[in-house]
Amino acid sequence: MTTLLSIAGLRGGYGQVEVLRGVDLQVQAGEIVALLGSNGAGKSTLNNVLCGIYPAWSGTVQFDGHDLSGAHYRDVVKAGLIQVPEGRKVFPNLNVLENLELGSFTRARERRATNLDKVFAIFPRLKERLTQRAGTLSGGEQQMIAIGRGLMAEPRLLILDEPSLGLSPLLVEEMFALIRQLQRSGLAIFLVEQNVGQSLEIADRAYVMENGLIRFSGTPAQLLGSDDLRRAYLGL
Repeated sequence: MTTLLSIAGLRGGYGQVEVLRGVDLQVQAGEIVALLGSNGAGKSTLNNVLCGIYPAWSGTVQFDGHDLSGAHYRDVVKAGLIQVPEGRKVFPNLNVLENLELGSFTRARERRATNLDKVFAIFPRLKERLTQRAGTLSGGEQQMIAIGRGLMAEPRLLILDEPSLGLSPLLVEEMFALIRQLQRSGLAIFLVEQNVGQSLEIADRAYVMENGLIRFSGTPAQLLGSDDLRRAYLGL
């Protein structure tokens, strides 16, 4: 299997505060990798360093044949490493179509119409609300916009940061079914979630982060099979 993302010795944080203290992590082509950990473990900081939003202090990020260590976020997007951020971050005063089209601003602009059709095939509800302001939609519909916007950039790897946050139990089920569906289409997914149970049901491999360090890496079965690991890191 081809290694799509390889992180080695990654350190970084906010200002003078070190959050990531030497992270090693890999994602193979076509797999779902779950990153688990409590609030404050450093998961979102890792995403933002990967995507060039925060600078890395040291370490390397190799992605799909590109060295993205210290790359500008525009170059990260151009390479196909696309993040759907925590909290959706839709533009509330723009309509659904405008929000989606922004996803192809930097990458895949020439295939915008084709990719819109693909997004509408996945999320027919968005097509029904094309001219509606995003801020007037439900939380679940806004999450559809956020993921659809990410797909408009034709990601090689899609980072999903807490995609089930704030959704009803029924919508959470739909969200995890969608993630599995995206993987079956050939997309690699890096899933950052606090919903441990359902993340481990769909993940090929999992990492557990604590205090800016990776404390476990392996299969979901290995993680769930260890009473000590379950108690220490998952609260199960």
